[in-house]
Amino acid sequence: MPPPLTDPVNTARPSAAEEARTIAASTNTGTLATLTSDGAPWASFVTYGLLRGSPVLCVSNLAEHGRNLAGDRRASIAIVAPGAQADPLASGRITLAGHVEEPAGDERVAAREAHLSAVAAAKYYIDYSDFSLWVLRVTRVRWVGGYGRMDSTSGRAYAEAQPDPVTPLSAGAVAHLNDDHAEALAAMARALGGYPDTTVAACTGADRYGLDLRLTTDRGLAYTRIGYAEPINSIDELRSATVDLTRRAREG
Repeated sequence: MPPPLTDPVNTARPSAAEEARTIAASTNTGTLATLTSDGAPWASFVTYGLLRGSPVLCVSNLAEHGRNLAGDRRASIAIVAPGAQADPLASGRITLAGHVEEPAGDERVAAREAHLSAVAAAKYYIDYSDFSLWVLRVTRVRWVGGYGRMDSTSGRAYAEAQPDPVTPLSAGAVAHLNDDHAEALAAMARALGGYPDTTVAACTGADRYGLDLRLTTDRGLAYTRIGYAEPINSIDELRSATVDLTRRAREG
């Protein structure tokens, strides 16, 4: 990829903790990794809800992973962001690692509601005596945003972060930018993104901090980041933020 010819104006983007919280909130399924009684790894497809970012599992005590958790509380869950990527390895995904605990008292009530709000079908079995609620206490997080984008963060940073309010609702806006405002995107790349030799630009994603662009330049394919003047707090603010970027780009 050719390097930028000038310094990009603003490349602010979500932290690894924010990216991880966004992916965790984007779905309700994952692959749970537990340890068998002889210490062998065991992977199982599971559903989950979120309690302040912590996955809440409702697990059958008869299932192999249920028996594993009862014997060894260490666990991790791998979660893949929903999407239509032709290459699965280009999709965002996370691994949340830590140990599980059975919630009690008020936390059990909250955990039960968190799971039910994410997994409606659980109402048919969540109160059966042979099912247990577990909360994964996250101590380590690994985020992968696709090729060349990855980072690790702590359980504390993950717990304190918030899911991005724009990304999950941005598909329509991204399509609109590409269909109707391709020249504005190219102008942003030339004036703000560090690639004055851009000939074509397409938006590949939007979040509360800015836009990701894929570029065709005189030197080949490139990628850049265009940050808004200020972070936005809802999808409703995306239009005004991109209008402002267009104005700034055209003013030079």
